[in-house]
Amino acid sequence: MFDQILGLPAHPLIIHFAVVLTPLLVAVAVAYALIPRWRTYTAWAVVLLSLATPVAVFAAKESGESLKEARFATVDGPLAGRIATHQSFATPLLLSALGLAAAALLLVYATSPARESVGSDRFGRPATLILSAVTLVLAVVAGYFVFRAGDSGARAVWG
Repeated sequence: MFDQILGLPAHPLIIHFAVVLTPLLVAVAVAYALIPRWRTYTAWAVVLLSLATPVAVFAAKESGESLKEARFATVDGPLAGRIATHQSFATPLLLSALGLAAAALLLVYATSPARESVGSDRFGRPATLILSAVTLVLAVVAGYFVFRAGDSGARAVWG
């Protein structure tokens, strides 16, 4: 499933979704956490990106494993090292994207008005502050890993 798209290796095509959606999720989640007056306008983007980004990262990871198995299973030397370095960022990126998505979704839920108390946070201000902090930390982590994965992938191809 993750091997080819229209006869082309799937990984170089699929990674663009992860490379675009992850930084978008990072930016929108940070804005949502830090600028409460923007929450009404950015909540839909946080929800959609939180659902799409982990899927894109998972597809990129799986297609990369498929590409390595199909075309680079026997490679050795410096190229093998660059591929291994690139591959080492796949799981941390997936886990950080999943964590960021979960935290951002919880933050949207926590800050959306409850039926019985319109205008207040569902779980209270301290819980919202903690969720905001967790979202910010995970945004930094996901941003770091998407940069490192992209950079090491480019170095593997062009280095």
